[in-house]
Amino acid sequence: MHEVENHTPGGLAKTAGMVSGMIFLSRLLGLVREMIVGRFFDRAETDAFFAAFVIPDFMYYLLVGGALSAAFIPLFSSYLAKGEEEEGWRMTSTFLNITVIFLSAFTLLGMVFARQLAPLVAYDFRDEQLRLLVQLIRMMFPAVFFTALAGLMGGILHSYRHFFIPALGPVIYNIGIILGAFYLGRRFGIKGMAVGVVAGAVANFLTQAFYVVKKAGGGYDPSYLNIRHPGFRKILVLMVPALVGLSATQLNNWVTINMASGLAEGSITALRFAQRLILLPLGIFAMAISTVFFPTLARFAARKRWKDFQENLALAIRAIFYITVPAAMGFVVLRYDIIRLLFEYNKFTVRDTEMTAYALLFYSLGLFAHGAIQILPRGFYALKDTVTPVKITGATMALGILLNFFFLKYTGLKHGGLALSFSLMGMVNMVASLLLLRKKIGSIRGRSLLRTLVFSVLSAAGMGIVISFLQKPWGNLLALLNVGGFWLVFLQTMGMIGAGVLVYLALSKLFRMEELEILWQLVLRRKA
Repeated sequence: MHEVENHTPGGLAKTAGMVSGMIFLSRLLGLVREMIVGRFFDRAETDAFFAAFVIPDFMYYLLVGGALSAAFIPLFSSYLAKGEEEEGWRMTSTFLNITVIFLSAFTLLGMVFARQLAPLVAYDFRDEQLRLLVQLIRMMFPAVFFTALAGLMGGILHSYRHFFIPALGPVIYNIGIILGAFYLGRRFGIKGMAVGVVAGAVANFLTQAFYVVKKAGGGYDPSYLNIRHPGFRKILVLMVPALVGLSATQLNNWVTINMASGLAEGSITALRFAQRLILLPLGIFAMAISTVFFPTLARFAARKRWKDFQENLALAIRAIFYITVPAAMGFVVLRYDIIRLLFEYNKFTVRDTEMTAYALLFYSLGLFAHGAIQILPRGFYALKDTVTPVKITGATMALGILLNFFFLKYTGLKHGGLALSFSLMGMVNMVASLLLLRKKIGSIRGRSLLRTLVFSVLSAAGMGIVISFLQKPWGNLLALLNVGGFWLVFLQTMGMIGAGVLVYLALSKLFRMEELEILWQLVLRRKA
């Protein structure tokens, strides 16, 4: 059996540090990708490009998020923990083979009916922008086939506690998109990036599949299909509620994009770019921590080691709070500088910067909550409970859509209202998840969670005050040194980010926050 017994907080922190490094590279390349989109294509093109992603993303998150997180990883990990690897692979072979059949049919139908699908993602697009949207949907639909299968391959590797290659996959995917933009964008416009999307998805899948065979033993049988296998039936039972819950979340995103299509041109792009910035701390830290801790939680639940389960769940949430709270403060205080540095060039204008910064302000308010709900639903999934997250997600999704309508109709927030709705929805989801999870496992170490959140907010507030105080004299100093153009924006932004990090670390040390040591473990990758 290929299991690695390394469930100590220090060992998990070391693994999370490695995964964080890979996700950081992926997010960095993702930013490069978005910079290319924003700088070299018109807003009408970028709005269509991002709208075309809605349906493929919808299906990808349903399959990978629902099937992997809720059903496959807990069950396959359970087979491995019990020494029943061969039986686990029979279940896996059936699941993968049926998934391939389903995805093939879905991809074909999506390409054929792209024109009928277009108004569902952007009801207000007309004429040339609508034609471009249809073409992009048709071109990028095959990507969902390969990205979903790559995600399933990654789930197998996660169950064996191999995390490097699944984290490498998004890097390969982003490189494909960037190459498509550079080599095809000038000739074919935004369609060149669409080709890169498919190429990156194929390369990602092939990499994951190769390492499943190499690292995980290659137990997959493409000819095996037994829909009566008890493990496969269990996957279906666990998947259905998770699919309903995830469809609710993705439906909320779908509605948000559709509503934004009726706002000023560039609103979809502004929301997209602001979300991409929010995804940096979520992806680099919150997602990495959740990815590494989830198989361990599933094993502790299978062995009924509840004290260890509670300790590791609380540790993951505390680490997420410690990172996301100051990140949110940094985005609020430095939002214009960050967006100007990353995107404002060529076709990305001052107006685009203002629109994106406006959305980022509201997205930042819920960053800590959306970080926590990277791990909280997985706590339920580890307990083989996929119904409770569905109830929570369904209720918060309905709330989010109602808030969308309210903010657009009764306030002047415009696309900022859509971002604020997202943040409020995340906060409600987090609180409900914590309360209901506590009922299931007896304790969520609530006092330690509250202490971390309070001291993180206090430290971040101090950090924000210092940054605000230093911004003007730091800019004056750079002006005296005759620094201008790109380097002025770069040094202004990076100088303030560096100062903010130092102040936050100093204040958290002053408050004797234990999470500081957790951060060092993540960065230095050493055992506690």
